[in-house]
Amino acid sequence: MNKRAELPGASELFRPTKPAPEPPAPRPPADDPTEEAAPAPTGRVRHDHKITVYFSEQELLALEDANLDLRRHHGIRVDRGRIVRVAVAHALKDLLDRGADSSLVAELRDQ
Repeated sequence: MNKRAELPGASELFRPTKPAPEPPAPRPPADDPTEEAAPAPTGRVRHDHKITVYFSEQELLALEDANLDLRRHHGIRVDRGRIVRVAVAHALKDLLDRGADSSLVAELRDQ
């Protein structure tokens, strides 16, 4: 007589509870090779990567003021991360389009 309890195996305990997501449909190739490299601001989507960015008190207050202005005067309710992602996308697009004449290059040269 075996006195050991029968327990489920790891494959039964750690099985997926949701079906695997379908892979995204392949995108047709872009006519313009820079089109795929151009960043696009993202909305409310799940992001795969995270970075930490430090702001000064004045920069953070300016970001909060911009968020309040967007809400109060434009009816746009977003989080600070979305504002930052849109701003970064615009800066990178400007760099891609204008190169050395971009505002990003000018700002970083002045520092």
